Amino acid sequence: MFDWAFQGVAWLMATFYGWVPDYAFAIALMAVVVMLLLTPLTLKSTKGMLEMQRLQPEMRRLQSEHRGDRQKLNEAMMKLYQEHKVNPLASCLPLLAQMPVFIVLFRLVNGLTFLPEGEATFAPRYLATDTELYRSLDGATQMRAFGLDLARHPIEVMQEDFVGGLPYAGLVVVLAIVYLVQQRMVASRTVSPTMSAAQQRLLQYLPVAFAFFQLILPTSLVVYYLAQAVIRIGQQQYITVRFYRRDDSLGRQAQAASAAAREIAERERKDGMRRDNKDKKSNQPFTSKRVTPPKGGTSPRPAPAAGRAATGRRHPTPPGSSRSSERQREDGSH
Repeated sequence: MFDWAFQGVAWLMATFYGWVPDYAFAIALMAVVVMLLLTPLTLKSTKGMLEMQRLQPEMRRLQSEHRGDRQKLNEAMMKLYQEHKVNPLASCLPLLAQMPVFIVLFRLVNGLTFLPEGEATFAPRYLATDTELYRSLDGATQMRAFGLDLARHPIEVMQEDFVGGLPYAGLVVVLAIVYLVQQRMVASRTVSPTMSAAQQRLLQYLPVAFAFFQLILPTSLVVYYLAQAVIRIGQQQYITVRFYRRDDSLGRQAQAASAAAREIAERERKDGMRRDNKDKKSNQPFTSKRVTPPKGGTSPRPAPAAGRAATGRRHPTPPGSSRSSERQREDGSH
């Protein structure tokens, strides 16, 4: 159904291969074209994301005001977006746009190195038979560039020959390092009021995990993503200059607003902890700790039991009484 899309991308790659007969060069130029097409969308999404960050203090205020009422909070948020003409989904556009590109490239690479059933050589698809790229792949068994077979998966090569697969693994490691540099450029200028330090570090290392996912993909796609990541570093440098250069720039305002929103969130957290501690103390049962005797002297003593008086046993002398007075009472009783 979508063969026309694969054929168009294959024609472009064949054109690049006609300029310089190198598979890696042609794939890298494909990455350049894709990044040039996506750059306007990336700049627009970056601007929308910064405008969202600039609204974070107001968003925190609305969350506190409408706490417990999700419907009113959503209505207030939508009104806030409309007043400032902000699209909360703008930051997702470049990612969504790259998904069909990945699918097309994956199908294209598999088509260029297609092995018919029972055959041991390539029968390229989607290419015109009069192109240099088609003639180089037709009847071939490898798609070599820089000493690597771009048609093979790195994990397969390492399973067959670990030492021979080290260059493939090294290419993936280089991709992971470039991704890490790129992500740190983004993280250095972004302050999130809701993310902890651990969450921010996790977000930085997610692209690295994606790089190692390339082990199960054709090496040609590793070359494509490596070229794309290098270009994206330059793109991020341009974004830094464009949106963060001046003190009154949109990026600087977004950073200040994010820092203010983070302070508000931290203050609300501390206030909530104090309220919880106060509620716990108020719910504890009251216990008297009085240990001093009551006012007016010693505490009253219990009256002697009737059984004890009948036996004629001598009662203990009350404090302050003389033994002589007690003896007089005993003589009078006789």
